[in-house]
Amino acid sequence: MTTSFGPSYVRAIAPYVAGKPISEVAREFGLDETRIVKLASNENPLGMPESAKTAMAQAASELGRYPDANAFELKAALSAQYDVPADWITLGNGSNDILELAAHAFVEKNQSVVYAQYSFAVYALATQGLGARAIVVPAVKYGHDLDAMLAAISDDTRLVFVANPNNPTGTFIDGATIEAFLSKVPRHVAVVLDEAYTEYLSADKRYDSIAWVRRYPNLLVSRTFSKAFGLAGLRVGFAIAQPELTDLMNRLRQPFNVNTLAQAAAIAALNDKPFLQKSAELNAQGYLRLTQAFDKLGLEYVPSHGNFVLVRVGNDDGAGNRVNLELLKQGVIVRPVGSYGLPQWLRVTIGLPEENEAFIAALEKTLATA
Repeated sequence: MTTSFGPSYVRAIAPYVAGKPISEVAREFGLDETRIVKLASNENPLGMPESAKTAMAQAASELGRYPDANAFELKAALSAQYDVPADWITLGNGSNDILELAAHAFVEKNQSVVYAQYSFAVYALATQGLGARAIVVPAVKYGHDLDAMLAAISDDTRLVFVANPNNPTGTFIDGATIEAFLSKVPRHVAVVLDEAYTEYLSADKRYDSIAWVRRYPNLLVSRTFSKAFGLAGLRVGFAIAQPELTDLMNRLRQPFNVNTLAQAAAIAALNDKPFLQKSAELNAQGYLRLTQAFDKLGLEYVPSHGNFVLVRVGNDDGAGNRVNLELLKQGVIVRPVGSYGLPQWLRVTIGLPEENEAFIAALEKTLATA
């Protein structure tokens, strides 16, 4: 007699597959690690700011003790930066942690969660892990259809995920459209506005989502230090919402979920405006270079507002994996997105100029021999 442990809805989950690390590609293809270019995980190609490295070094003497469980200094810095009370802030081990906390705090088994087709994989994973029902709303031009998402909310819906900009497609929803959506969502339904890439938005695209948090008690804004702030390896995310939501999340949040070094680095990075500006400028320049190359190659791509571009590399469903493999053989790591229902596409992180050139050269070579 065999026994299956765990609920069936957990056993049905396909585990999240992260981008390949450089060391794995070097081993698999016999390549020199120093010559491999990783453009798979939407990391900041500038790495960690020097200000954060200095802060970490100063904090290292405290590593024999547990971190501040309430992260008083980091919450104070976020409170000052966004002009909200400290009890409106929830900290996470990356924004993935925030998304999971929100799902567990607001949704019961068999209730429903609404999110868009081609949106971040963690929305589906968090929903499945609860035994909740997913309502996946078809995308329009690879982005969110907020009118359809509003119409999809049912009596048992307790949570809606909205990513802006969206990963993996890079699409953007203007502020007026989001605010109109928020004004119509029933107050018993929480909305998570996932803004992991908001720091990459151009000035003309920016809106004040924190002002919406003050107006809508069912809104939670999620952000991360993993992208523009350059702290992906330290795992720091945060949410801003009114206390009714943050109180529930903090009841579930693991003690010490943001470590001592991460707290110190996040405070420094938050206040390092020159690094943030440099990151955004480098990203804009890289985006222009990549899209010009795609235009020259006659490749379709989705206009992106993040630090990556979704590009179509063929017309058959094997195209994404096939081109990805050839790029790996040349030491270029990008992200196939067949798991998102986009098997003909690759998601390419915008890198340093020399990394972008290495990718373009490898792509040109691959497509020329296809």
